[in-house]
Amino acid sequence: MAIQSNPYPLRVEKSIMDKFKVIAKENGRSVNKEIEALMKSTITEYEKTNGTISVPDSALNHNAETQ
Repeated sequence: MAIQSNPYPLRVEKSIMDKFKVIAKENGRSVNKEIEALMKSTITEYEKTNGTISVPDSALNHNAETQ
């Protein structure tokens, strides 16, 4: 799977980020990779209940253009 750059500014309380950094470190991941792992887990659980999420072709084409 290709890694796609899709920067998204994240505003979060410092105390939450500090705790999240500890979790990421304990899991052997960067904060970015920990966020990605959580997103994948959330998507998997959502799709188990609600079915596969369809992503419009226009969104896929946009991601390919930004690489």
